[in-house]
Amino acid sequence: MTKSLKSILAETGKVSFTNKEILTIATENGFAAKDAYSLISSSLNRIKRGLYSLEAPVSSAPVAPQMPQTAMANIAFRGVASVSNDEVYVPAVDPTYIKWGEYNTIMKIIKSNMFFPTYIAGLSGNGKTMMVEQACAKTKREYVRVQISPETDEDDLIGGFRLVNGETVFQKGPVVKAMERGCILLIDEIDRATNKIMCLQGVLEGNPILLKKTGEVVTPLEGFNVIATANTKGRGSDDGRFTAASIIDDAFLERFVCVIDQAFPQPTIERKIVEKHMAKFGVEDSEFAEKLIAWSNVIRKTFEAEGVEEVVSTRRLCHIVKSFSIFGDRMKAINMCISRFDEETRTAFLDLYTKIDESQLNENGEVVQNEEAQMNNILNEYNKEGHEEDVP
Repeated sequence: MTKSLKSILAETGKVSFTNKEILTIATENGFAAKDAYSLISSSLNRIKRGLYSLEAPVSSAPVAPQMPQTAMANIAFRGVASVSNDEVYVPAVDPTYIKWGEYNTIMKIIKSNMFFPTYIAGLSGNGKTMMVEQACAKTKREYVRVQISPETDEDDLIGGFRLVNGETVFQKGPVVKAMERGCILLIDEIDRATNKIMCLQGVLEGNPILLKKTGEVVTPLEGFNVIATANTKGRGSDDGRFTAASIIDDAFLERFVCVIDQAFPQPTIERKIVEKHMAKFGVEDSEFAEKLIAWSNVIRKTFEAEGVEEVVSTRRLCHIVKSFSIFGDRMKAINMCISRFDEETRTAFLDLYTKIDESQLNENGEVVQNEEAQMNNILNEYNKEGHEEDVP
């Protein structure tokens, strides 16, 4: 394919195109849909939502003797364009999601349309992020999700200059996009950030912010709000479970209106979640679901009493269900999904499950294995005796 999609668009004689028109022209000329979306996000000027132009915009910063330093940055980059891609979207409703915990609280905050910065803290795998996502899906609210890491800086959040097709453009970050669209900004794992996240101080006050690199002032639209999730409350992790969790500046934390503690769901709720996932993967087994819930809750109570150092999360139970749908073996599914724990912990957890689910034991009190697992064990023992070459 010798011609680029952009040159084909130019040959039509038009200057501006809708998303649908670009996709149609791309398809008719043998391009994949991803080529069209790539062109839209990287090379075209966004006039407004859903409408794009082939013409590159010219910086409107005036050249004057008393020009502010922020505007001078634009002069140094002739033809600098401010790019804001359509990465804001309404999440899809997940049919497996069960409402529980502080879901109704989050719903009320989102429905209020007020600026109400909220911090959600809880152990990993207990549904913090999904709760916010599904609340947005239910209310049909647009949201932007930002994943925080120790490397996250102002460029990643607010925006920065990028080289696109040989031209220097300013690409707005997810925070600015959320402000301009008046949507929910979900900051995931906020306690993994360094002090570079302090660039959001003004954002957390709900006031307009200045883009230092372009001189533009961005005012948040009504409905804009910030919801952050974390495993800690910004004081680090004393028990060493979340080694990357940092101590967040107190002035930063003070800007959150409230903190919500997210615990694991009650057994009755968690059972519904597990059964929903079983239905999703076509392995409905109410007895197995009941025993998984009993098993995980005993482990959690022991964990709270500092009897063990690991815990089985709701997310891990869903992983076990998914593995069970593939292998059809309860013990194999559990063993595979808790293998990340150390040997002592894994053995203790497996032993506990066999006490809860006696169907997994034979008359001698040994763990029952399916035919495939039994054959693998026979072959392994055979190999240990030095007969590898005899094995077919």
